Amino acid sequence: MSQKQWIAGINAVAAAIEHDAANVREVMVEAGAKNPRLVEIEENARRRDIDVRRVATQALDGVTGNLRHQGVVARYAAAKTYGEGDLQGLVEAAEGRALLLVLDGVQDPHNLGACLRSAAAAGATAVVIPKDKAVQVNATVRKTSAGAADTVPVVSVTNLARTMRELQKLGVWLYGLAGEADASLYSVDLRGNVALVLGGEGDGLRRLTRENCDGLVSIPMPGAGAGVESLNVSVASGVTLFEAVRQRQA
Repeated sequence: MSQKQWIAGINAVAAAIEHDAANVREVMVEAGAKNPRLVEIEENARRRDIDVRRVATQALDGVTGNLRHQGVVARYAAAKTYGEGDLQGLVEAAEGRALLLVLDGVQDPHNLGACLRSAAAAGATAVVIPKDKAVQVNATVRKTSAGAADTVPVVSVTNLARTMRELQKLGVWLYGLAGEADASLYSVDLRGNVALVLGGEGDGLRRLTRENCDGLVSIPMPGAGAGVESLNVSVASGVTLFEAVRQRQA
C-alpha cells in the first residue's frame, strides 16, 4: 500500500470515521495503548462495522513511514472528490454568501493542511486547487488539517484561470492577495459571494491568476521591513478568511 492510501493521527482518523465512514476500510490501533481517544476511535469504528485491528507500533511505523501516527492509522478508500462541475452547485447552495479559498500552486502539504483547517473553521464553501504544480490532498495533508480535509469540499481543477472566470459568471468576486497591492484587505466588502485567491510559497500569484482577479489587496503589516516581508500562505489564508467572517458577523 502506498502512503497516500492511509491516513494517520488521532484527529484525522476520528474525522474520517465521523464524516466519511463508508470509505474507511480498516483501522489499526496500537496494541496496549491507554489513550482514551484511541479507545473512543476504536469504539466508534466498531459501531460503524469498520474492521479494527490491534497491532504493534512497528506495524504502524511501516505503514506511515516518517508520518507521526499517534498510535492509530486507517486504510482509506477515497474521500469524496469535487471537480469544476461541482462549483456551481456549491456556490448556489450558499445563497449569495459563498466564501471560497483559491490556492494557486501551494506545494507544501503542511501548508495545504493548515489552509484547509482554517477554511473549515471559517465555514468556507470550498477550497479550489489546481491539479498541476500543486500538492493534492494526501496523508500528510489530512493529518495536518486535523480532519478538515474531510469536512470542507476541496475542488481540484485542470485550468485555474478558466475556473476563476466561471466563478465570476456565477457572481463571485475574486480578490487576490499581493503584498504590493495598494488596497487593504480591510477596505473591501467580503460579505457576498467572494473568493480569496492566494499564491504559492515561492512566487505568489501567477500572471494569469492575477489577471483574472477582480482586485488585488494586501494585508497591512506595520512590522514589514524589520525582517518580516511576507506571511506564510497558511497564515495569510487564516487572516483573509477570518476578515470575511468578521465582516459577515458585523
